[in-house]
Amino acid sequence: MNNPTPIDLPDGFPAVRAHILDHVWRDEFTVSEIPAPHRIAPDAMALDATVCEGDRTLGQGRLIILHDPEAPEAWQGTTRLVTVARAEVDLEMATDPLLSGVARSWLTDALDNLKAPYTCLAGTATSVVSRSFGGLDDKPQESRIELRASWTPLVDDATQLDAHLAAWQDLLCHICGLPPADPGVVMLRRHRRWEADA
Repeated sequence: MNNPTPIDLPDGFPAVRAHILDHVWRDEFTVSEIPAPHRIAPDAMALDATVCEGDRTLGQGRLIILHDPEAPEAWQGTTRLVTVARAEVDLEMATDPLLSGVARSWLTDALDNLKAPYTCLAGTATSVVSRSFGGLDDKPQESRIELRASWTPLVDDATQLDAHLAAWQDLLCHICGLPPADPGVVMLRRHRRWEADA
């Protein structure tokens, strides 16, 4: 793709939303559409994902797709993707001082590997270690990582958002300790995992 520009389709946001609702996710993912914030942009859509392996929940994530035809200056485009991804991790990882940089690379590597061009990336990586006391002494120690990030996709049409959705999926896989999907493997439509279609 030469000189991609921020998405601005003739059909507007409905075309983007319809395409996203048709996306196919990994078997470990259950994705549902949830109410989206509408104070940030005129058009918005939000997805909630739970990542499971068997009966065990590995992590969760949310992706908000914002669209503003006025192209806010901070976005440098008309569309903005915002995500939060979190998962339980072992104590050693949660206390690693290099974690923030590593977590950021999970997202940038996923975007780069899937050839999903972007601009204006921003975010934070947070690790939390919880130790109970008093009447909660018997509660096990918890440690988790949370990544919050946003970026502007540089695409020519709605179909090219697929690479950004796949990158978000790979980000969640990294945080949850799953191997990213092989780019050469085609997801079959019968594996579509939507908890509820709006």
